[in-house]
Amino acid sequence: MIRIDTHQHFWNLDEVAYPWLTPDMGPIYRNFDADELAPQLTAAGVKHTVIVQAMNSYADCDSMLAIAAEYDWVAGVVGWLPIHDPAETARKLDEYGGNPFFKGVRHLIHDEPNPDWVVQKQVIEGLQLLADAGLTFDVVAVFPDHVKHVPTLAERVPNLRMVIDHLAKPPLAAAERAVWRQQLAAAAECPNVYAKVSGLNTVTADFENWSYEDIKPLVDTAVELFGVERLMFGSDWPVSLLAGDYAKVWRETQKCLAELSEQELDAILGGTGNAFYGLGL
Repeated sequence: MIRIDTHQHFWNLDEVAYPWLTPDMGPIYRNFDADELAPQLTAAGVKHTVIVQAMNSYADCDSMLAIAAEYDWVAGVVGWLPIHDPAETARKLDEYGGNPFFKGVRHLIHDEPNPDWVVQKQVIEGLQLLADAGLTFDVVAVFPDHVKHVPTLAERVPNLRMVIDHLAKPPLAAAERAVWRQQLAAAAECPNVYAKVSGLNTVTADFENWSYEDIKPLVDTAVELFGVERLMFGSDWPVSLLAGDYAKVWRETQKCLAELSEQELDAILGGTGNAFYGLGL
């Protein structure tokens, strides 16, 4: 089965503005391009990727689509549309909708001052436009403010396929983790909701010395709640460099999945992402 990384980013600070990306971000405060990632994919045996937006801007979206057109291992792009403005979203859908790499949309909802931003009436209308166009929605559901809204979105836009990025960034504290599990379970009850096994290295207590043992309970929870047919792998590169390199994320994630059958492993590491984003691989 083909291996797909369903969550990676590129950015060029000289060409596109990323206000959230500041010097205090250390190793990720620089440009990251496709030529840097390519050999790491080859070493891991990952054949294709999905580039995911890193800024709510057309400039970031256009940059990703240009890269996808140039590199044959890029299978799709999760771009950006102003879903809070349905009229503008409809207009841009006419433009981006014809691009074969444009597979879905994401908005940095965790950066919005209003924690209930995503369930506003106009946003729901924008999400319905995505659903009707056959596009997906990546939910940046950072605990505790966002994942609780996923069941509401699933009910109001039942034909929208959604994926929760990074398992909603599980908290470290046991009491909070119990609430996280409850909220994730409620989201998993909705058949149109998927999740990404991604970004978990940056929710560990020790960025330098974490191992699969630190994230396996989180992965096990996701497998239990969603099943392999609604789970997909993502590296979250280059954000992942805050706590290890691409090879470590790939290696330790596979250790977490070692108890699965070959068929189940193939689903998480490729099949689910291929089907969810309609990559046609």
